Amino acid sequence: MSGLLNRCSVSVAVALALACSTHARAEESALATPDATADAKTTAKSQPAPGAPVPKTLATVKVIGHYANGIRTSDAASEGVILGSLLQDIPLLRPGEVLEAVPGLVLTQHSGEGKANQYFLRGYNLDHGTDFATSVDGVPINMPTNAHGQGYSDLNFLIPELVSEIDYRKGTYFAQNGDFSSAGSADIHYRNSLDNGLADLTLGSFGYERVLVADSFPVSLPGQNSADSSTNNGPTLLAAAEGLENNGPDRKDPEDMRKFNTFFRLSDGDALNGWSADALAYEAHWNSTDQVPLALIQSGQLCRFCALDPTDGGDTARDILSGEWHMHDDDGYTKVSAYAEHYRLQLFSDFTFFELRPTTGDQFEQEEARNILGTQIVKGWLHTLFGFDSITEAGVQIRHDDIHVGLWNTEARIPFEVVNNNIVSETEVGVYVQNTTTWTPWFRSLVGLRDDNVYMDLTSLTASENGGNASQGRVSPKLSLIFGPWDKTEFFADIGNGFHSNDARGVIYRFDPTTGLPSSPVPALVGSFGKELGVRTEIVHGLQSSLALWSLNSESELIYDADSAIGSTDPNGASKRHGVEWNNHYILNNWLFLDADLAWTHARYANDNDNGQLGDFIPNAVPKVDSLGVTVHDVGPWSGDIKMLYIGKYPLSQDGTLVGPSAVITNVRVQRELNPSAAVSVDVLNLFDRKYYDIAYEQDYQVTPTSPVVPEGVTVHPGQPREFRVTLRLKF
Repeated sequence: MSGLLNRCSVSVAVALALACSTHARAEESALATPDATADAKTTAKSQPAPGAPVPKTLATVKVIGHYANGIRTSDAASEGVILGSLLQDIPLLRPGEVLEAVPGLVLTQHSGEGKANQYFLRGYNLDHGTDFATSVDGVPINMPTNAHGQGYSDLNFLIPELVSEIDYRKGTYFAQNGDFSSAGSADIHYRNSLDNGLADLTLGSFGYERVLVADSFPVSLPGQNSADSSTNNGPTLLAAAEGLENNGPDRKDPEDMRKFNTFFRLSDGDALNGWSADALAYEAHWNSTDQVPLALIQSGQLCRFCALDPTDGGDTARDILSGEWHMHDDDGYTKVSAYAEHYRLQLFSDFTFFELRPTTGDQFEQEEARNILGTQIVKGWLHTLFGFDSITEAGVQIRHDDIHVGLWNTEARIPFEVVNNNIVSETEVGVYVQNTTTWTPWFRSLVGLRDDNVYMDLTSLTASENGGNASQGRVSPKLSLIFGPWDKTEFFADIGNGFHSNDARGVIYRFDPTTGLPSSPVPALVGSFGKELGVRTEIVHGLQSSLALWSLNSESELIYDADSAIGSTDPNGASKRHGVEWNNHYILNNWLFLDADLAWTHARYANDNDNGQLGDFIPNAVPKVDSLGVTVHDVGPWSGDIKMLYIGKYPLSQDGTLVGPSAVITNVRVQRELNPSAAVSVDVLNLFDRKYYDIAYEQDYQVTPTSPVVPEGVTVHPGQPREFRVTLRLKF
């Protein structure tokens, strides 16, 4: 504990000093109250129907519960808003699990805790984010041409206590979403201020220690007076510092996870007119257990949480500067945002052990350093179309990545052979326009068109023949028809095209640097086509219920290839998916909430033997995800939550002969307010200590230099055992 406190002492002292300064605390807007009230953006959504003039001021709307998914708040049954209040009530094993509040989305981990999560949604093994786009306050998190996997999306820097809301969408029907969003997207938004400063100290099983200090207060900018401010209180500064240590489940070699995280936001204004400027710095270091042979665990030759190569692990860091400005008037609205980021990743992995190199072992290092610049400009016009209220929105999104990315063969983290080493310049430009028109009190339409272009330039420092450039563009039309409401019930019909980009190395390489054999370049952009019919109703008082029937076809499947020499994502055959989602959020009274979400998916390759293998099953495509949650909120000084997540059996092999087991995980949180300035909570993760696997793969491997190769074996990453965490929260 002393090591963590020493590393955090400077930032914690600064945050405490800021919190205890003589500045008067800015009164927190009711729109950002974390205990049950919607964020300002949610309040704006709860106002007039699309096409109606935007009022100069919006009345505060109290939204009790965890979701703001009422009638007239979305354009699809599978679109919604998760309020930050939910994240204050539920236990989280990892920061990224805030996204498990998105119905049907599952997050696991197939390596160390500092690595990006594994994502599963709508029958996709999304690996680390291949077809699920994530952003935090306008900054995209997915990394194209990443060292470990296309679309790599690491959310370990997230501070759940600061989240005000998560806007999620599924499918290809939304013009504002571009690369990596075929299965869905989530836009995470931080608060501008807090009701109270807070200091959290968490201690838990397996050496888990976490310290968080956060506060917000009004500040005065040079040359500014009260008349210059968009609000009576003037600009607000939000500051947070976090430190964490975690050794992981009992094993011979501790995980030794260490992370340090700071966030600062200066903001002014409200949901209609305002601005913000953010600064974020994050770094993490860890050891990891990659997936290990199931047979060794079952025979007792390897302890459940042990590693075959204890030197696997990694480190990562990111520094972000970003800003956003928005303005509304009687004619429409404008929003401008921009960001600059420096990101690095160093990852040591070993999936096949001694199959490729019996002398040194098969460990390899994936490393990258990148600088990212990006901006988004959105303009909306309120007008009439053939005499009907209408909104037209146009947007431009530009992102440029300068990437140094490479692969080395290593032994105990010491590189001895370079496999490839590249300098990549990649620019993505997206332009979209969409129109929403209210034709009658019970019918509105949303028509969108998106044009995306990617430009890639690759210089190989190891094989000049693999250098070159490529570009490609795609046009994606969108259409949504919304009927109702009748008896507090709406109906939706959505259709549209989407896409994901491919790794620049797969697009430009002429031969495989790991084998020396010629390679077949893949398209830079790969299309998808989705359809959905849905209904949302509030006909039962207090119940928000939605049902969606959907299908999604992809021209090429990005799958995680555990047998690959680089343990990365590889393009595969075309795929077809369809499914059903039924989501229910029931507010029984002021203190009792129920959430029940059911998702079923049928996922298959479009053509049998399309990739040279028998069968049409898509490995690791989870067919069923169910979750049930019960929250008791503010019953005297007590609150609590219990959540059960069921993950169904899934195929491991394309012919369906190998199947991964189902899993049931139950987490519980109990909180008690000691006094107005202090509270304590107890989390029990995996309450019933169920033995499950975060992930299982079909994979060839060789355990020792002299043992035989095991073809079509099964490797697993065991899920966490029962874990206790106790948090003391002080408010000031």
